[in-house]
Amino acid sequence: MSNLTNSVQLIGRPGNDPVIREFSNGKMARFSIAVSDQRMVNNQCVGETYWHNIVAWGKTAEAVEQIVKKGVKVQLEGKLVSRTWSDKTGLKHYSTEIVLNTIELCRNEETASN
Repeated sequence: MSNLTNSVQLIGRPGNDPVIREFSNGKMARFSIAVSDQRMVNNQCVGETYWHNIVAWGKTAEAVEQIVKKGVKVQLEGKLVSRTWSDKTGLKHYSTEIVLNTIELCRNEETASN
């Protein structure tokens, strides 16, 4: 049985090609994904776009490097991670990102958009 207490599934389009970094123990990939949402307001369809930061490590980062391109619809699954850190001046920063477990291209636009 998988642990669903911290699981995120999204379908969307990357805003840019991923940034790939190599470390002594493997690769890391970062990119952001736009996810659109639509709802009815006063009998009109209103759309919003939400941006999510994605990070991948190791073999998953290698898969990202191969398949993720700006604007190409992908389906992904991962977990939410929040971080806090202080910069050199002592100012606190906050970040929430999705640590990627799996990713694949959406081949069928009709099925993937639901």
